[in-house]
Amino acid sequence: MAMMPTKSNSVTLVDLIDRILDKGLVINADIAVSIAGVELLGIKIRAAVASFETAARYGLEFPSGTNINTNSWKAIEYDLEACPNCNKRLLKEDLINSGCPWCGWNNKLSSSVNLEGDQ
Repeated sequence: MAMMPTKSNSVTLVDLIDRILDKGLVINADIAVSIAGVELLGIKIRAAVASFETAARYGLEFPSGTNINTNSWKAIEYDLEACPNCNKRLLKEDLINSGCPWCGWNNKLSSSVNLEGDQ
């Protein structure tokens, strides 16, 4: 009996928005209206849609007056990782060494290293 893929072809709006904010979307459009070879109107659109975290990762400029001295901005500077069990984000080093405080997930590698270090 052959195995069939189980991937769903349907994508919800939430999935689409999550992917756009996670990966980012750039819109680059040049629109020109001309009559008889004379350009009457020219519009250039440059837009980027992304979460602030994604934008900061790729070095996009933020609007003037954006306060980057908040705790949220400082969190972007740190190396955060999502827990493989509950997807809560915390410092990668803490996740590897101590596990997840929310769901109790522990890294099997860190526990074996601790056991070897204790002996």
